[in-house]
Amino acid sequence: MQSHPGWFEAAEGGTLLLDEIGELSLPLQVKLLRVLQEREITRVGSRKAVKVNVRVIAATHVDLAQAIRERRFREDLYYRLNIAIVPLPPLRQRRQDIPLLANHFLSLYARRLGRPTRYLAPEALDRLMDYPWPGNIASLKTRCITRSCSAERRRLRRPSCA
Repeated sequence: MQSHPGWFEAAEGGTLLLDEIGELSLPLQVKLLRVLQEREITRVGSRKAVKVNVRVIAATHVDLAQAIRERRFREDLYYRLNIAIVPLPPLRQRRQDIPLLANHFLSLYARRLGRPTRYLAPEALDRLMDYPWPGNIASLKTRCITRSCSAERRRLRRPSCA
């Protein structure tokens, strides 16, 4: 049987991002809390503990205080993770970030596709700024990927979101 490192082992000496921590089942929360407290893991099928040195960053869209009240999230895990909170408002509340993010995604995916970088015309940028972005940054990223793949011109006049 071939051994593959788990997430904590793969992140040894670095940082592990646990996205949507608020969606973890209670049994998995217990296991995660143990790893965070003991700083060790036990591989599947093994009884031997392995020390890990990993910085953990957790992210969620869930209101964890409410989840604790509803007994869907462990309070002890919350306090173990709650060292520094970085609130990130939705994109519709940070419209000034839209040009930077859109240009970043357009450039990134043009490079990945081996195509020239696409640029937003002022009217396209205006439309992006007016859009409510219900899907947040993921939605903006998807629109930019679509435009990077399909646009014939280097200057984008009409974004597909609006």
